[in-house]
Amino acid sequence: MHPRLIEVTERLRQRSRVSRAAYLQQMAEAAARPRGRRDLSCSNLAHGMAACPAGDKQLLRLPDEVNVGMVSAYNDMLSAHQPYEDFPEQIRQALRAIGATGQVAGGVPAMCDGITQGEPGMELSLVSRDVIAMGTAIALSHNMFDAALCLGICDKIVPGLLMGALRFGYLPVLFVPAGPMPSGLSNSAKAEVRQRYAEGLASREELLDAESSAYHAPGTCTFYGTANTNQLLLEAMGLQLPGASFINPGTPLRDALTVAAAEQAASLARAGQGSMASILDERALINALVMLLATGGSTNLTLHLVAIGQCAGLQLNWDDMSLLSEVVPTLARIYPNGQADVNHFQAAGGSAWLFRQLLEAGLLHEEVNTILGPGLQQYTREPWLEQGRLVWRDGPTASLDESILRGHARPFRADGGLRVMQGNLGRGVIKVSAVSPEHWQVAAPCRIFDSQQALMQAFDNNELQGDLIAVVRFQGPAANGMPELHKLTPYLGILQDRGQRVALVTDGRMSGASGKVPAVIHVSPEAQAGGPLARLRDGDWLELDARSGTLQVRVPDAEWQARTPARSSEPVRRGWGRELFAFARQQASSAEQGASCFTESLIQADGGEA
Repeated sequence: MHPRLIEVTERLRQRSRVSRAAYLQQMAEAAARPRGRRDLSCSNLAHGMAACPAGDKQLLRLPDEVNVGMVSAYNDMLSAHQPYEDFPEQIRQALRAIGATGQVAGGVPAMCDGITQGEPGMELSLVSRDVIAMGTAIALSHNMFDAALCLGICDKIVPGLLMGALRFGYLPVLFVPAGPMPSGLSNSAKAEVRQRYAEGLASREELLDAESSAYHAPGTCTFYGTANTNQLLLEAMGLQLPGASFINPGTPLRDALTVAAAEQAASLARAGQGSMASILDERALINALVMLLATGGSTNLTLHLVAIGQCAGLQLNWDDMSLLSEVVPTLARIYPNGQADVNHFQAAGGSAWLFRQLLEAGLLHEEVNTILGPGLQQYTREPWLEQGRLVWRDGPTASLDESILRGHARPFRADGGLRVMQGNLGRGVIKVSAVSPEHWQVAAPCRIFDSQQALMQAFDNNELQGDLIAVVRFQGPAANGMPELHKLTPYLGILQDRGQRVALVTDGRMSGASGKVPAVIHVSPEAQAGGPLARLRDGDWLELDARSGTLQVRVPDAEWQARTPARSSEPVRRGWGRELFAFARQQASSAEQGASCFTESLIQADGGEA
């Protein structure tokens, strides 16, 4: 294995030794108790099976037979989750065929960032992850189940399901994807129309036609944002069937994979094997991080992986990410880091190719446990239908399109394109894999905004002239829930295309699809907590250098220290349900600690370190 992989994994293991031991002890104590109906009173059990068909009731009366709980994020507003409507019955039928049962244990919310971008509802997006974690815990708390299947794909949904399910880590837990929609209008063509619309050169009708041609069918959006990043990371963690991520909905192969996931969950439960806690250890978490870096995945995962790790007693941090990013090569080019979408990626070799290359380079832990048993080598295979029967065959040994996938000996980049930025403005992250190297360094006066709407208004008023670094502050988890600021992408892109030197600095987030404009995001400590961004004034000279990983303001120290931190000019967030989540904003940890409501309580419970 690569020495850096060993080094970072050992750092994580040592840092987490107290909290991980406490987590495993908690899981062992839970596993020692009777579960799956064995300890329920007759009244409890009768409630739990009252609505079941007679055949299921008979099986549920047998304490040693397997009952699989499904936690579903189904709704028919999200294209990615609409296919889940039929999954519960398909899974129940598959389980009955092998003498087991399945029940929908509960549903969790699933909001679409694509719908809420730039809207008040986006301020609920990140906190919905923690709500989903709590909903998952409630669903599995009934003690009716011997294993669980999580039906979820998109941005906050998979991390939330993972976080909640990990507190039931004594059970086998499998994730069941639904797959991406077929390719529509290319992502580059869609982005071009968006930018023309922002300049007033395209009509709303033209923009809507373009967007509807891109997002046009059931399935995950096809660009490589957070949803599709989640899918590859689940495979890297060994919690999803090999090659299951990018098979289109409604196909025979997709159906066969869903049945196989149900059968495997029952098989693991019967054998008393495959507990989630035994799979998601420090090596699996590092494998997920490597996959994130090798594919230029969503920056949202720099928050989510930290929060997921905390729920398993693992204290991952940004320095781990930065150290690995220096040695993990970029092997994939998928939009916004290239022109291909995930369907093209799948056709070029898909996840099987990536696993093969990363294992050959010594950049993945191979000797890990997975839902299929020991060994990550199984993930170099891809699913196939052979006379209607699901089999796994060896994945390709050569890239079928080197503009999309390359081997470790000739990567697109020698590193993972993720940098931790630090200086007298705090710490943040930047992803440069989609940013041309000539834009990695920007030195310019800053322009301060307390909302993305204010920046957009300044653009419309033609106020953004010359080189500038736009600072959008009071966007952190404690301020307004840390909404994505993806609406700013076309505006800043226009300025850059005009020849201006432009960058973004924010304590908020950008979309997993953020691209060509350099953006230092997740800056901690955030302005709401009195962080350095709150001391900035319009015209202060900022220097952003993605090569050296530095972010500085050039103000005399005495003047800087004398400044009183500003307070947000934006009104208190009310309406659209935002007031219901005030407690979550007050409890949220910093972005560097995962922006989670649970961080402090988990540290106290597990005896870990912040």
